Amino acid sequence: MEETTEKIALQNAVFVTSAATERQFLKGDKPIVAVCGKSNVGKSSFINMLARRKKLAKTSREPGRTRLINYFDFGAFLLADLPGYGYARVSVSEKKNWARLLDAFFARGGLSHAILLLDCRHDPTADDVQMLSFLHAKAVPYTVVLTKADKLSRMKLKEHISAIAADLYLGAGNLIATSAETGQGRDDVLKRILSALAAEGDGAAREDARASEKEEGSD
Repeated sequence: MEETTEKIALQNAVFVTSAATERQFLKGDKPIVAVCGKSNVGKSSFINMLARRKKLAKTSREPGRTRLINYFDFGAFLLADLPGYGYARVSVSEKKNWARLLDAFFARGGLSHAILLLDCRHDPTADDVQMLSFLHAKAVPYTVVLTKADKLSRMKLKEHISAIAADLYLGAGNLIATSAETGQGRDDVLKRILSALAAEGDGAAREDARASEKEEGSD
């Protein structure tokens, strides 16, 4: 698995395009993995860590700067960086525009997996819980990934993982702690993505097989 994750992370990890409207959403044969989270959770740093490229996704000192859906090609899948939520200084009209864009993105279907980023130092916010509920409502498979793990001691990190998991009614083993500074958790995230994509492929194959059996039975 390590060899596979290296190929995915380092081969074809490039920026593709940005989408400001539904008509600009990418369509293609590759599965799409979405990355979502608060505007200050470190999405750009997380993506750069995943790709092992410092400037693949642009980072900003001011949260809330990502106002588009940015697509990156990781070889085996497309990664969609969604606009961050929860930034108070963004205007109401801008928040509504983001909400419409995200609603359209999830409504079109075809999303293979979602990565929900949470800051390991803090309790989940109401916006985080709402995002998780939204993923449940849309039946999108997801993984909760904690960022900035290097900011806590090993003991504190373990405590926070357990507390966050309890707040979200998840098992602690379902959360992956990561650090953009040290690379902690990178391989675990890639393995989780690969596993999710493989499961999706197996499910699609079973559906095709059942459809073929029905067609043969009707002849």
